Amino acid sequence: MSIINNNGQETGFLMPNWEVCQKPPQKNMYGQYCNLEPLSIDKHSEQLFSAFIEDSDEYNWTYLPYGPFDNVKSFSVWLEECCLGDDPQFQVIIDKETNKALGMASYLRIVPIVGVIEVGHIHYSNKMQRTCVATEAMYLMMSRVFDELGYRRYEWKCDALNARSCRAAGRFGFTFEGIFRQATIYKGRNRDTAWYSIIDSEWPKIKSAYEDWLNPNNFDTNGNQLNSLSF
Repeated sequence: MSIINNNGQETGFLMPNWEVCQKPPQKNMYGQYCNLEPLSIDKHSEQLFSAFIEDSDEYNWTYLPYGPFDNVKSFSVWLEECCLGDDPQFQVIIDKETNKALGMASYLRIVPIVGVIEVGHIHYSNKMQRTCVATEAMYLMMSRVFDELGYRRYEWKCDALNARSCRAAGRFGFTFEGIFRQATIYKGRNRDTAWYSIIDSEWPKIKSAYEDWLNPNNFDTNGNQLNSLSF
């Protein structure tokens, strides 16, 4: 609830008990269907390249500012040069059934002092898309941000023309906030950026919906969902 100052101006609500968050730790996240591990070049590069190369028309690289890569060596060089820092902090998504890396995502634009963090660099291989692994990976990353670290705001940003990413943001519980026009240039073309977020007060309801959806009882013997993810 906003307060009114002595000049009659409405100001934001006070946060006398706010404490600065910690940066996400470089440690694994464990789920029912997948685990997330900090990126390791030696352990993950070949598996990731093998998973991504199945995208024969290279559709999944369209709205990323890098790639595609012609071979595992060039991919590994990019991983080593760009993906081993603290921000962005890359996570590799491991399918527990096969113990293979099928995708990656990262925390980025991490601002612990005000409790704001973004998820991005999301690259799901074809085998990972529209699976329990895809959904649980996002749940695990959110749970770390809100439950473990106490962040106030979790952001998702994408090219406004990336219809898949915009739909995914809505499905994963993010609220659309607007479009930043001509926000950047990448791969020689303009990008208008669509902004989405989840804030901490929304998380309990969203968390409950994820846990209901991820429950094994929500799937038939063929692995088809009985109830959709709904908030």
